[in-house]
Amino acid sequence: MHYTYLLKLNNGTYYTGFATDLRERVARHNKGDVPHTKKFRPVKLIYYSAFKSKEKALEFEKYLKSGSGIAFRNKRLI
Repeated sequence: MHYTYLLKLNNGTYYTGFATDLRERVARHNKGDVPHTKKFRPVKLIYYSAFKSKEKALEFEKYLKSGSGIAFRNKRLI
C-alpha cells in the first residue's frame, strides 16, 4: 500500500507527506531523520489515507498541498 499522511508538528503546524511504510516513516520523523520536521519533534500522526496506486497517493499529497487542498484539510481532516 501507499500512504498520504498528515502530521501535526509540535509548533502547531502541519506536514503532508507520502510513504510506502507509514509506521517506519512516522518513526523516522520522530527520530529526527527527516530534515524538514527535525526541529519540530515530537510529531503526531493525525490522518492518513491508503491507496493501492502510488500515483493516486502522490496525486492526493499534491492536492493536499494546494490552496484548495489546505482548505479541505482544515475543514474535513483536522
